[in-house]
This record gives sequence, C-alpha cells and structure tokens, in this order.
Amino acid sequence: MRLTGPLRAVAVLLLVGLTWLLANTLFGGESGSSVRHFFSGASEEPTPAESRPRRYKCGLSAPCPPKHLAFRLVSGAANVIGPKICLEDKMLVSSVKNNVGRGLNVALVNGVTGELLDTKNFDMWAGDVSDLLKFLRPIHEGTLVFVASYDDPATKLNDESRRLFEELGSTAVKELAFRDSWVFVGAKGIENKSPFEQRMKNSKSSNKYEGWPESLEMDGCIPLRAPLEA
Repeated sequence: MRLTGPLRAVAVLLLVGLTWLLANTLFGGESGSSVRHFFSGASEEPTPAESRPRRYKCGLSAPCPPKHLAFRLVSGAANVIGPKICLEDKMLVSSVKNNVGRGLNVALVNGVTGELLDTKNFDMWAGDVSDLLKFLRPIHEGTLVFVASYDDPATKLNDESRRLFEELGSTAVKELAFRDSWVFVGAKGIENKSPFEQRMKNSKSSNKYEGWPESLEMDGCIPLRAPLEA
C-alpha cells in the first residue's frame, strides 16, 4: 500500500521525532556524554598542568626554602652506569659530562655562595689513596662535600681517609667496604653528623646486580651557611 503525499509527510515527521527521542535518550545528559565519547573515540584531554607534574630543581618533588641548595645524588649502578651529582639544577658530575670514574666521585661546593669549587674522582680499587688525602686535607671551613660511589669505593681507603670523611659528618664510612654503594653530603666544620648519607652493603644474598648492590638515590635541601666572620 502506497502512502499518499500528506500521509507520507506525517510518517516522515513521526520517524524523525522517534529518531530524535531515541538519540536524546542514548546521548543526552552526563551519561550520554560518555557514550558520545565512546562512539566518537574522543576523550577529555588533560590540561598541560595536569599532564606534566611540576618539576623543581634537580627533580625534587617540592621546592627548597629560601637560602637552601637543592641537590640530588645517584650512585653508580654496578660498573656500568655512572653516578650523578646535581646541585641547583646543574649537573656537576655525570657520564654525560665525562667526569666520572670508578671509586669515589667528589664535588666541592662553597657552603656560603653555592659556587662549585672542584670535582674529582678517585679510583679506590687500583688508584693511590694519597691522591684522595691531598684533596681532602686542605678543604676550607664551610665547604660542602658531595660524594657518589661507582663500582668499588673502599678497597684503598685507609684510616686517615676514613677519619677525614668522619670529620665531614659521615657515620657510614667506618664500615664502607668493597663494592658497597654510598652517597654522602658533608661539610668541613660540621658540628653534628650529616643527615644526608646512605649506604647499601654489598651482599650476595641481597645484591640487585651480580656482584653489586643496587644504586642509591638521595635528594634534599641544604641550608647555606652565614659568611664566616673575619
């Protein structure tokens, strides 16, 4: 049976109305919004602030207070990945800078201004501990000392070198042994033991790598010292 012109128009209007009602039911409101996104393949894009967590100096999760230095230390991983020393968002020591080596990697920083004074590495497996002693003995009052180990930090350490690190605030250096992981921040003239130190013992039962413990990572904020009185 064929619909005449008026009846056909009525039927088309009814069909359009029913289609609109069905679409509104499926896609209307809050639930409809998610359905529309599902069918369209669209998703709510996070804002730039949501997609990128805020980054502070040296990757810290929060900013340091005024007159404090932000730092991050990472010891070497086995004898493959070199250590890192970051201060105030500047990489002082890293493989990329090509200034790391087996043993102890040390950075000296002016504790009043935050200025980098020197960086050196000392081979504690096949090197000469006298080089380390010559480096540590003349350190001036107020100098910050950053240390990150790589491979073996301890075989060549002697009583004097351990004592010098103790005077900088270390407590772990007494027990530091072959292939231990060690990160440390001390200062010449520190009155108490440094709160910035970690040591991971080399142990066959717990080593992450074959023959080496896992790498250590430590960060924090160090207060600048007041200028020394003349």
